[in-house]
Amino acid sequence: MNKSELVAKVAAEAGVTQADTNRVLDAIINTVGEALKAGDNVALVGFGTFQVTKKAARSGRNPSTGATIQIAARNAPVFKAGKTLKDKVN
Repeated sequence: MNKSELVAKVAAEAGVTQADTNRVLDAIINTVGEALKAGDNVALVGFGTFQVTKKAARSGRNPSTGATIQIAARNAPVFKAGKTLKDKVN
């Protein structure tokens, strides 16, 4: 399911327009991104938790040349599914 399919399905289920649903979904994505950038976690009870994990610097290998390269440290977003979501899937 891509974003437009998700918007269409949520709009139909909620009984609102797809344009309104798209604006709300964009606002949610933007707000979660800003919260993670600020160092906060976003917990949606029953759905899951969005958080940031720190990835340490490491050395890697360029697959085309075989040369060793340094990969810089970075922050990576992580999603951990909640129990209700896990139960729905299984």
